[in-house]
Amino acid sequence: MTHNQQKKIAVINDFCGFGRCSLTVSIPIISALKVQCCPVPTSVFSNHTAYDSFFFTDYTEHMDAYIEEWKKLDLRFDGILTGFLGSVEQIEIVKPFLEYFKKKGTVTVMDPVMGDGGSLYATYSPELAKKMKSLLPYADILTPNLTEACILTDTLYREDMESRELFAVCEKLSKMGPKKIVISGLEKDGRLINFVYEEGKEPAEVSGPKIGPSRAGTGDVFSSMIAADAVNGVPFLSAVRHAAVFIAKVLARAVELEIPPTDGICFEEFLSEIKEGM
Repeated sequence: MTHNQQKKIAVINDFCGFGRCSLTVSIPIISALKVQCCPVPTSVFSNHTAYDSFFFTDYTEHMDAYIEEWKKLDLRFDGILTGFLGSVEQIEIVKPFLEYFKKKGTVTVMDPVMGDGGSLYATYSPELAKKMKSLLPYADILTPNLTEACILTDTLYREDMESRELFAVCEKLSKMGPKKIVISGLEKDGRLINFVYEEGKEPAEVSGPKIGPSRAGTGDVFSSMIAADAVNGVPFLSAVRHAAVFIAKVLARAVELEIPPTDGICFEEFLSEIKEGM
């Protein structure tokens, strides 16, 4: 008997009980797209760090033992998705995970959660950012925002980069590993733009209206949909469009319900419609 009859994605990220981000986003999103989601927790939060108070426990010391049990089960994954990694130690655990579980046909998607607005997050050190580069050779798809793309390529950040400059950044990233890249969340003239790069193809832009304030977990919805669509054989540009349309719909509903930005986006109301537009 084998445990590998169904498509599966291993998701390495933190678990956040409230605030709709990380694993508590990926599990329902990937499941709704008919792929089994298998989480590897890096830490546990009662609610994420944008709230005034939160409980937190680091799971790093347990990760190796957790992963060893999966090896005993001979699990095989069609996809691997990595999110926020909070320490050099966690990156050093993820690297052998990728070396062991990334087989021929396994699609690896990396969301290098490191910073925004031109700066690293307060909890993210330059040493950690430099270490993140060591994972890029394992990535097939990369989903950074502009800040993260610039940090990874040692490019001076400017929020008003033109298409040719974005293309140059993506080419640098592609030489480091991933051949499909989407720089997400670019803002221009009241619209949100995703810059889509595929090696050997003309770059493309997927845009939509900017709806309300930035919200926790939006990037997790985006990367989870990209990963599930990749495993399901959806072309990359179509997957980006699929995620952008779904997120715009959910953002509009979140504004309508006056959901606080810290509470994320109310994707639950639209899970039954998530396959629309594929």
